[in-house]
Amino acid sequence: MKNINPTKTEAWNKLKEHFQEIEPLHMKKLFAEDENRSLDLAIKWEDFYLDYSKNRITSKTKNLLLKLAEECKLKEAIDSYFGGEPINKTEGRPVLHTALRAGKDAKIEVDGENVMPEVEEVKAKIKSFTNEVVEGGRKGYTGSSFTDIVNIGIGGSDLGPVMVTESLKFYQNHLNVHFVSNVDGDHVHEVIKDLNPETTLFIIVSKSFSTQETLTNSTTIRSWFLRSAPQEAVSKHFVAVSSNVEKVKEFGIDPENIFPMWDWVGGRFSLWSAVGLSISLAVGYSNFEALLKGARKMDEHFKNTDFAENIPVQLALISIWYNNFFGAESEALIPYTQYLHRLPAYLQQATMESNGKSVDRNGKKVDYQTGTIIWGEPGTNSQHAFFQLIHQGTKLIPADFIGFKHSLFLDKEHHHKLMANFFAQTEALLQGKSEEEVRSELQQKSLSEEEIKEKVPFRVFDGNKPTNTILIEKLTPESLGKLIAMYEHKIFVQGIIWDIFSYDQWGVELGKQLASKILEEIENNALQNHDSSTKNLLKFFIK
Repeated sequence: MKNINPTKTEAWNKLKEHFQEIEPLHMKKLFAEDENRSLDLAIKWEDFYLDYSKNRITSKTKNLLLKLAEECKLKEAIDSYFGGEPINKTEGRPVLHTALRAGKDAKIEVDGENVMPEVEEVKAKIKSFTNEVVEGGRKGYTGSSFTDIVNIGIGGSDLGPVMVTESLKFYQNHLNVHFVSNVDGDHVHEVIKDLNPETTLFIIVSKSFSTQETLTNSTTIRSWFLRSAPQEAVSKHFVAVSSNVEKVKEFGIDPENIFPMWDWVGGRFSLWSAVGLSISLAVGYSNFEALLKGARKMDEHFKNTDFAENIPVQLALISIWYNNFFGAESEALIPYTQYLHRLPAYLQQATMESNGKSVDRNGKKVDYQTGTIIWGEPGTNSQHAFFQLIHQGTKLIPADFIGFKHSLFLDKEHHHKLMANFFAQTEALLQGKSEEEVRSELQQKSLSEEEIKEKVPFRVFDGNKPTNTILIEKLTPESLGKLIAMYEHKIFVQGIIWDIFSYDQWGVELGKQLASKILEEIENNALQNHDSSTKNLLKFFIK
C-alpha cells in the first residue's frame, strides 16, 4: 500500500475550500433546491437501503470525497487487503478475516500457501462440535447433556460473540450462553454461582493462552469445577480456541478440543472464526453459516462496487468529512431494535482500537485528526437519555440510525410506534424548529406576548444535524453479517485515507505492562517508584 498524506492531496485542499461554502448552509435549503436529493444520495442493495441525503453534503462534496479516495489509492489498498498482502506492517501480517467467510472455492494465499482448506477444516469441526452439543450427543462427565455454555475471553474474544448472541437471541436454541470477561472476581463468581458443573461447557478463548484476565478467570472456574468433579473431567467440560497448543494441554484440555486461531486474524475481527464457537452453539451452525454468508456478500459488494454506490465507502467518506473538516469528534450509533443493544460497544473496540492512531504509516506524527469516538444506545431509550444534547447541544454529532422494516415477533402495534420514532427523529434533526414556528405554537395557547418572548429561546431547534439512515428488511443472521462487515470495511477505508495502520494495537500494551509490575508490588506490599498520585493511591489501597 502506498503511504499518502491525505492533507497533501489536491482533493483535500479543494475540500477545505468547499467546506467554507457548505458550513453555513442549512440542509433544508439543499432539499428545497433539489427535489431528487433523497434519491440521488441513497443506495439500495439487496435487503439494505442507505439514505445519506440528510448530511451536510452536495454532489460536489461527494465528488471531491471520491476524488480523495482515488488520490489515496483506495482501490489498490482494497486489492492488497483481500489479496493477503501483509498490510498489518508493524506485526508483519496479512489481514484476512474476510477469508473466514469466503466461499469454499476461494483461493487465498498467505506466504504462498492457500489457507482456505484449513479454514474449511475448522468450520467443519465447529459444525460437528456444535451439532453434537446441541443434539445432546456430547455429554459431561456424569453422562448428562449440556445445558449451559460459558465463554471466557476478553476484547475481541468477548465483545463479538456477546454482541452476536444478543443480536440473534430470537434464533437461540435451548442452550443458555454466558460470558465472563472482566478480571473483576465479582463478575466471574456472579456468572458461575447458579450453574451446574455437571451440565456446563466452558470455552476458553485466548490466542496466546496467556491473557491475564482470561487465564485468571479460567483458573478460578476450573477450581470451582473441580470442587465437585474429578481432574479427568476437565477434558470433557473445557475446550479452547487458541494457537498455543502446549499451554492448552497443560491446562488439562484434550487436544481434540482445541480450535486453532491464526495470526492473520485480528482479535476484534475474529467472531467469524472459531472465536464464534459460542455463537454457533447458541443459534446452531446453520445460523452461524448464514452470518458468514451475509458478511461474504458485503465483502463482494465492497470489493466490486463502484465507490459512488459502495455503502462502506460512502459511510467512511462522510465520516471523514465530519471528522476532519467540521471537527466532529464522535459519532452516535442508534439501532432501533433492542436486539442490537451491544452493537455500539462492539464497534467501539472495532473502530477506536483500529483507528485510534497518531502516527502515520511512515512512522511520523500526524497533524490531522484520526479516529472517531463511537457511542450509542438503542432507540427509543436513547431518545429519553442523550438526544437532548444531539438536538440542542453545542456539539455536532453525526448519527447512524439502523432500523428494520419487519419485527421478529410481528407485533405491528409496537413496531409501528418504534419506527414512527425512527423516522421522526432523523426528520427532526434535519428540520429543527424555527423561532417563527415556536412563536406560532405558543400563540395558539393564548399566552401573553411577554410569556411568549420568555419561552421562545428554549424551544428553538437549529436542526441541520446530520444522520445516515440504514433501513433493513429484517434482522436475520445473514443481514447481521452484512451489517457487521459493512462497518468493518468502513473502518478499513478510514484507515487508508488517514494513512495509518488500522490492524495493530500497541496502545493496549503499556497499561498491561505497568499493571504486571504494580500487581507484584501489591502482593508483596513493596511499593517502587511511581508518580506521587499513583504512590499515594497504592498506599491507600494496601493499608
